[in-house]
Amino acid sequence: MEIFKNMETYDYEQLVFCQDKTSGLKAIIAIHDTTLGPALGGTRMWTYASEEDAIEDALRLARGMTYKNAAAGLNLGGGKTVIIGDPLKDKNEEMFRAFGRFIQGLNGRYITAEDVGTTVADMDLIHEETNYVTGISPAFGSSGNPSPVTAYGVYRGMKAAAMEAFGSDSLEGKRISVQGVGNVAYHLCRHLYEEGAKLIVTDINKAAVDRVVEEFGATAVNIDEIYSQEVDIFAPCALGAIINDETIPQIKAKVVAGAANNQLKETRHGDILHELGIVYAPDYVINAGGVINVADELNGYNRERAMKRVETVYDNIAKVMEISRTQGIPTYLAADRVAEERIARVGKSRSQFLQNGKHILSGR
Repeated sequence: MEIFKNMETYDYEQLVFCQDKTSGLKAIIAIHDTTLGPALGGTRMWTYASEEDAIEDALRLARGMTYKNAAAGLNLGGGKTVIIGDPLKDKNEEMFRAFGRFIQGLNGRYITAEDVGTTVADMDLIHEETNYVTGISPAFGSSGNPSPVTAYGVYRGMKAAAMEAFGSDSLEGKRISVQGVGNVAYHLCRHLYEEGAKLIVTDINKAAVDRVVEEFGATAVNIDEIYSQEVDIFAPCALGAIINDETIPQIKAKVVAGAANNQLKETRHGDILHELGIVYAPDYVINAGGVINVADELNGYNRERAMKRVETVYDNIAKVMEISRTQGIPTYLAADRVAEERIARVGKSRSQFLQNGKHILSGR
């Protein structure tokens, strides 16, 4: 792998390799862009097949966070960490404390949070060594479980997408299929149920499906049947890359709006949705509620303030829809332009984030 060539392609700022022999820590911190502020992005722990796979994942995820934070209107750049290891077997206190010291050494250029394979308890250990971590236990002034907040943002964004497709943002009576009913989607289903939507759900976890059926009157279908349901809205809330050549011909919904990351297998699939007249709510815009929420912790967490900011997911999706409509471009491309234009505007007055400059942590 030609690391510098790869970094130059999408203009990454920094790639940090962290190793601690005693604890077994092998971590890679990728900082994509700090034009808007310090890079915020979670720490993922995974059993990567190779070091190259780990590097590629860190780079890809970091760039995604730049776009997510920019499109959400946050004064934050994009970064991500991957830790190579089995989250079920390889964790120990020393590992996360050592990692916390590496973060502290970056002097505020990178702020972490939990992600796949890491937990609030892991963030608490990192917090022993640095303040540049969010999503810690509520006892430390944190916001706690981010899933309900992420779900509320997706709900708001879905309403904005419905406005574009149906001329009304009411979801009452709408038939909505939900793929995956885990932590975020469970709370999303609750919001939809309370507004009077009719839910069709699926998940590999039968207990999770049974819970939604019992509590929200949902109809359960097999995993491979979810795409072809006669619904108004399809909400992908599980795996990525599920909008692809095989699934698009099956989709009967007028709207695709859900919590899953990286829903388009390739960008051309976003082009196909656009050509078919299916309204697609770009994933990193609609699922930004979680990062908006943890970003509020950087100013001393205030739930009321955070939730009001999460409500702006509606406005962000509406803006993307307007650009898509007026410029005749797919919504995924419109979302990218929103993020890139904001970074470019700020970049005219400053380039890289500096700890001693004015930024979100300085009490501006």
